[in-house]
Amino acid sequence: MKKHSARVAPLSACNSPVLTLTKVEGDERSRESPAPAEAQMQAGVEGGGRVNRCCWKCSVTQLKKIFWGVAVVLGVCSSWSGSTQLAKLTFKKFDAPFTLTWFATNWNFLFFPLYYLGHVFKSTEKQSPKQRYRECCRFFGDNGLTLKVFFTKAAPFGVLWTLTNYLYLHAIKKINSTDVSVLFCCNKAFVFLLSWIVLRDRFMGVRIVAAIFAIAGIVMMTYADGFHSHSVIGIALVVGSASMSALYKVLFKLLLGSAKFGEAALFLSVLAVFNVLFVTCIPVILYFTKVEYWSSFDIVPWGNLCGFSVLLLTFNILLNFGIAITYPTLISLGIVLSVPVNAVVDHYTSEIVFNSVRVIAIIIIGLGFLLLLLPEEWDVWVIKLLTRLKVRKKEEIPEGNGDIASGLPNKSRRTRPSMSSFAH
Repeated sequence: MKKHSARVAPLSACNSPVLTLTKVEGDERSRESPAPAEAQMQAGVEGGGRVNRCCWKCSVTQLKKIFWGVAVVLGVCSSWSGSTQLAKLTFKKFDAPFTLTWFATNWNFLFFPLYYLGHVFKSTEKQSPKQRYRECCRFFGDNGLTLKVFFTKAAPFGVLWTLTNYLYLHAIKKINSTDVSVLFCCNKAFVFLLSWIVLRDRFMGVRIVAAIFAIAGIVMMTYADGFHSHSVIGIALVVGSASMSALYKVLFKLLLGSAKFGEAALFLSVLAVFNVLFVTCIPVILYFTKVEYWSSFDIVPWGNLCGFSVLLLTFNILLNFGIAITYPTLISLGIVLSVPVNAVVDHYTSEIVFNSVRVIAIIIIGLGFLLLLLPEEWDVWVIKLLTRLKVRKKEEIPEGNGDIASGLPNKSRRTRPSMSSFAH
């Protein structure tokens, strides 16, 4: 009798079994079914092609991320240095740092509308603004954004946000933009120290070294101008700004945790609401007490104020949402790259003196900032890399010894006849 049997061919690269029906009678097999060797070769070719396609997709994805990373770095660098220089220019006509802080913070209200526009164009499941708002409000708790939550979880961050920006802008009045931008880079070291103390983050020796570099850079920067009152006050203001920024980040992580893009956008818009409701009275008081006074609203440089606000808003958008398209480390690089940009602008527009002490201070603070960008497991990666290099060297040495050993008998065979002829 003839028997029919089903055999399963080897698994292909996509892990789906191919079922082939073959007709068997004694030792006879159908010629249509491939031989085992041919089937393995075919599976290998398919597997290799699929692996190559996967590698190509991965490389294209990484290239896109790096490309967008370069674009974000340039955006962060230009917006941060541009806002700093424009603020310096604005204070020559409009000496009101707190009013400028209040005006620019009001623009934060645009965060959630801009996020919703991105949601409408990008998301497949469209939601109404009210639905999206309610969903993002869950970030504040089960009851959403209540009055109690507003005063306990939003108001403190509104105060820290205002203090950070005001101290930074006030420092620009006292010292040059280069010193302000490089000293503000110390906030990353302050974030590490506060996270280590408050959040009990992992201790890392290299970050302690970076924090020491930051403190040493601050001292050297103070010494660079000879401890004059103007420079000391300006350095104290920008260090205070960096401290407020670090406290903002650590408290956010402690009280609110991590936020999604929509939640972060809503939170920043809520800070603008707090600014309008509770901070508006301060610029008014400063105006009538003539601390920040201008004779007429016609002399207010509205173009500079709006330009500064747009640049600061762009900087915060890239800083908060840039991680969606690139690596966070690249975004941080944009901040430190703003230092040489400000240095070049200050060199041509002000009377800054780049003496050896100031240059060393800038390099030390920049080096400390870069050390803080190292990932937590950087030491493990370095050890693995060194281990691989050692293994490769050990593999190369035996191969070299084998070649020398194989060449020795040939040498001895050539030299023996000459020795015997010399004896005769």
